[in-house]
Amino acid sequence: MRRGTLAWIISCGTVALAATVVVALWSTGVLPLKTAPSQAPSTTSGPVAEDVMTAEEASIDFLDNWVDGDGRVVRHDQGGDTVSEGQAYGLLIALGANDEGRFDTIWRWTQSNLLRADGLLAWRWKDGEIVDDEPASDADVDAARALVLAGSRFDRPDLTEAGNSLAGAVIGSMTAQTPLGRILLPGVWAAGGPDYDYNPSYASPVAFGLLAESTGDARWAELRTGGADVTAALLTKSPLPPDWARVTATGDVHAMAGAAGNGEDARYSYDAARLPLRFAESCLEEDRRLAAQMLPPLTREDHLPVSLDLGGTALNSDEHPIAYLARAAAAASAGNASEATDDVGRASDMAQQYGTYYGAAWTALGKLMLETTTLGGCAPLAN
Repeated sequence: MRRGTLAWIISCGTVALAATVVVALWSTGVLPLKTAPSQAPSTTSGPVAEDVMTAEEASIDFLDNWVDGDGRVVRHDQGGDTVSEGQAYGLLIALGANDEGRFDTIWRWTQSNLLRADGLLAWRWKDGEIVDDEPASDADVDAARALVLAGSRFDRPDLTEAGNSLAGAVIGSMTAQTPLGRILLPGVWAAGGPDYDYNPSYASPVAFGLLAESTGDARWAELRTGGADVTAALLTKSPLPPDWARVTATGDVHAMAGAAGNGEDARYSYDAARLPLRFAESCLEEDRRLAAQMLPPLTREDHLPVSLDLGGTALNSDEHPIAYLARAAAAASAGNASEATDDVGRASDMAQQYGTYYGAAWTALGKLMLETTTLGGCAPLAN
């Protein structure tokens, strides 16, 4: 089964209706069963308070509220399940909290419950068992990144070895050569070609660079170049990148509605908003320029809905922390530090007012990426 994003935005006041519609769409095969990313219901923000949480404090807050004692990252707001993305976020955030004990606990649970025979991570676990064993490449890359960083941070060769092993499984089964260079496929299901479904927000220049250095495998450096080239190609087609795209055998790129979509309802939303964050933390000027290029359509109004068309027009009025963090990343990359700091504060305040797994995770990750070098990047808002 092809996996993709659930391109259906659920507001707090319409959860029951939206769930009914989604079930109906699933039954007709219109939507795939997997959602990526694991987005929480949207919220509408209230007044913005001063952001008094440091990146480390935001990390501890996430660990305290969303990680069980056994190391399972629980999506309390989404039925209590666990996904590989969440475990990877937990590992990165544990680094942000400088908490070796909880890092170990999260990794042990991940190994015991999600690690497949081929070295990749199964995507979804619920009620004591894996319910979808397809791997998601962004989760596996983030987890490998966290492991190699932890190996260095905590002087733990066992963690470095685990990260290199996971990275080797990813590079061997979830990448492809295209006319635009090597790209990260969203999953094993997307292999085969000659055209490839592609999630732009899975490209992570810092992670690719760290894994290239740690593993010594030149394909990770190729992936870093290919990811940047595809991002640049997408931004020549539209001011904002889509949640999902297709890279063709001729080297062209097309926006899509989802991994099984036809491009008629392509949007910038919960997935694509991660892209400016991943490029803003890069140490390469050309990556930061790509993040800055996304700023104009995100600054039409102070209020920033989470779902936009690719020109920047709002598709609804729902807000979410990831939207403001993305704009902060673009602004910081463009040299607008004051505006970026304001948006980070707004995202942090929103995450605290409306407790959601995805909002809390990305508030911690966004602050770590933009304000600290903890995750191996070059934070544009670091003091």
